[in-house]
Order: sequence, then C-alpha cells, then structure tokens
Amino acid sequence: MMTNQSTRTVLERFPAGGPRGSWPADEYAAKKRDQGQPARVVMDLRSDSFLVIADSPAA
Repeated sequence: MMTNQSTRTVLERFPAGGPRGSWPADEYAAKKRDQGQPARVVMDLRSDSFLVIADSPAA
C-alpha cells in the first residue's frame, strides 16, 4: 500500500479573537496564493489560533 505523504509548513499564525469582520489569516493566505504559493487556513484548537499553512509533496 502506498501513501501520499506531504509536509506542512506554517507560514504565519493569527489569534482567533480578532476584531469582528476582520479575517487577517484569510487575507494573508490569499496574498500568498496570488504570489503563486499554495496556502490555506486551518484552525489550531490547542493554541486557539488560525494557521496559514503550505503543503508541499514529500521528496
């Protein structure tokens, strides 16, 4: 059985308690995608923060 492994790099962290209507993690991820870097936002429940991560295929 083969598995498709990838590594995740945390590009930036943002606190979950931002001002209402403000989405800094999503805005940062969008900028990174505009620059050609695959980026997405995930929630880290332990630290109560949003992480912007980039997945890269395993070598």
